[in-house]
Amino acid sequence: MEHWYTLYTKPNAEYQVAAILRRRGIQTFLPEIESPHRRPKRRRRPFFPCYLFIRVDFERVGLSHVQWTPGLRRVVAFDDRPAPLPDTAIDLIQRKLEGLNAAGGLPAHTFQPGDTVRVTDGPLQGMLAIFDGPSTPSERVRVLLTFLGHARRAHVSAADLEKAPSDSQLPAHKRPRRTRGRGRRIRTTT
Repeated sequence: MEHWYTLYTKPNAEYQVAAILRRRGIQTFLPEIESPHRRPKRRRRPFFPCYLFIRVDFERVGLSHVQWTPGLRRVVAFDDRPAPLPDTAIDLIQRKLEGLNAAGGLPAHTFQPGDTVRVTDGPLQGMLAIFDGPSTPSERVRVLLTFLGHARRAHVSAADLEKAPSDSQLPAHKRPRRTRGRGRRIRTTT
């Protein structure tokens, strides 16, 4: 009986693996999302980097027919048995991606380095931060949070940020030194 299975590929080899398996007569599903690009054209890229799905009957085809595909690292398995996915999971992914692509793909952020932002969701919700820049995946960004008196870098989803009102004040990063070391006080003139 045919089931959906997940394949884990080498980086940037999703399209290569999908093309080889299609030529072998295996049904593939590579979820793609439109990503904003600097040029007027939009380009599509894998929604799950390094992963794709196949529908196959391993009793009929044989696991080795898929396992030794160039660019493939492994078939996702538990206890050395390929883990089947329910058809409803693949249908849900397809529906959600259709909705995202119809809306123009993933939203791009408009923050500039140095902007004061507020975290709107997640464990850091409500905290103010300074926008630092994009992270490796384009949907995540770096922000600087003041936590326990020190500025700390955190990676959050760009969708979980909003521009903070101009009257928002970030806490000071450091308090001034009070000693020169070994208990010698710094005298300030006031």
